[in-house]
Amino acid sequence: MYGNYLDDAAKIVAEKRAENLKFEHARLTADEKDELLKKFHPDRIAAQFTELKIGPNKGQKAPLELAEMLEAKPRIEPEHIDLSHIDYESDVLVIGGGGAGTSAAIMASEAGAKVLLVTKLRVGDANTMMAEGGIQAADKPNDSPAQHYLDAFGGGHFDGKPELVYTLVNKAPSVIKWLNDLGVEFDKEADGTMVTTHGGGTSRKRMHACKDYSGAEIMRTLRDEAFNRTNDITIVDFTSAIEIIKNEKGEACGAVLMNMETNEIRIAKAKVVIITTGGAGRMHYQGFPTSNHYGATADGLVMAYRAGAKLLYQDSLQYHPTGAAYPTQILGKLVTEKVRSLGAKLINKDGEVYIHPLETRDVNASGIIREVKEGRGVKNDVQDAVWLDTPMIEMIHGEGTILKSIPAMYNMFIKYGIDIRKEPILVYPTLHYQNGGVEIDKTCHTNVPNLLVAGEASGGVHGTNRLMGNSLLDVVVFGREAGIEAGKMFKNIEMPSKLSLQHVKDFEAEREKAGLKTDTVSPKLLPHYTHGNPEFEKAIPGATK
Repeated sequence: MYGNYLDDAAKIVAEKRAENLKFEHARLTADEKDELLKKFHPDRIAAQFTELKIGPNKGQKAPLELAEMLEAKPRIEPEHIDLSHIDYESDVLVIGGGGAGTSAAIMASEAGAKVLLVTKLRVGDANTMMAEGGIQAADKPNDSPAQHYLDAFGGGHFDGKPELVYTLVNKAPSVIKWLNDLGVEFDKEADGTMVTTHGGGTSRKRMHACKDYSGAEIMRTLRDEAFNRTNDITIVDFTSAIEIIKNEKGEACGAVLMNMETNEIRIAKAKVVIITTGGAGRMHYQGFPTSNHYGATADGLVMAYRAGAKLLYQDSLQYHPTGAAYPTQILGKLVTEKVRSLGAKLINKDGEVYIHPLETRDVNASGIIREVKEGRGVKNDVQDAVWLDTPMIEMIHGEGTILKSIPAMYNMFIKYGIDIRKEPILVYPTLHYQNGGVEIDKTCHTNVPNLLVAGEASGGVHGTNRLMGNSLLDVVVFGREAGIEAGKMFKNIEMPSKLSLQHVKDFEAEREKAGLKTDTVSPKLLPHYTHGNPEFEKAIPGATK
């Protein structure tokens, strides 16, 4: 029990549980979905976006927080950087140590490349690790990549780049096999058949999972594989890339790095550069909480943009409908969609099932926001929310299902005295995924020569909304594709001799011409939290600035 004022609110849900379990809400029509999104989705709030004044996407809109980073001052002054002193030299430089980065490093090394992987925190400190519900692949007899394509393309509002969606779904079955062969412990029947379930917006059961630790299990396996290739993959952790370096032809050929502990600058030179820096949840767009890891601050978008790479759908973010809304300690933490795919329904304060639980994420997020704004939310002292009726799961599948299928969810709530087998939980949308990013083609090339991008830092794979299970698929499919492509490219590229940061100087000149006076610097690297406590604003004696 909650042991407070919420017990009475939860009783309303319990009283109607048996009735609600039998009731299935009709799916919304296309017009009803459009109307709901138009009125309540955060991406549709015009005041939260601004027009970019400089750069490749000048004149297009971007979230206020992202625009500030894209148009901010660089962290370095190019004239003070010694590009003649090379600290690291490799065939392929991978920036980012999540699922996409490790997949890219593995595949590039398979092709004989010497790989340098630099990561801001540690390998695996990434949104890949945070993903819970599963990974999609059409590898069952009643399914096909064509059907997966229709689900993914339609779920993204038909905004995805067709060649990217095609690559995503057609590579999916082989990626599942690759991960399984590497040692990922997918859920399986006694005879070894993969267990698959539905996700929001899917027409077939194609979600492969490792209980509700799917991302952590995949990341564990990829990380260990990268660690096992010490002869070919050099890993430098707690080191951020802060600028892309180009050669005299305007081709990407390295990066300026910064040690996160000492602020020392290092120079990395390479034939091919791959950005796999992940998402942007820690930008806290519109003040939303986030499910993202600590380092998700859109660094890759900033570096690529300053180097001249175009962005696509930079104005589209995914707000996962079910972030924890109570208690304070877990505000914004992900409540995996698998909870709803197992049968838990969304319930308002009156005990009503107001929407189908497996509508697409943007629709369900908008539905929750509507219920709260129109007074049908559950008021509490953390975040007004709706109920997710988790006890339904074991009424449907039998006692023990929650501990077997979603143990992470049980463990997250039981710490605070909430037993999700017996009590419903409070949820509200949490900033989850960066739908847009750097525009790429099917082999991960950007418009900047020798600069590839893969994973959440890229744009176009998911259109303007992503289906559950397509993020883990995206990072592995396109991480692999970037690594394979870099493995082909490096053999035909000479190691650059002249390095340049002229594009950074040009960017500064463009800022000045546009009258941008901000002293904000980017990339952001890490969020800054004070929680209103002035003690956190005081300088720490001896600490680097």
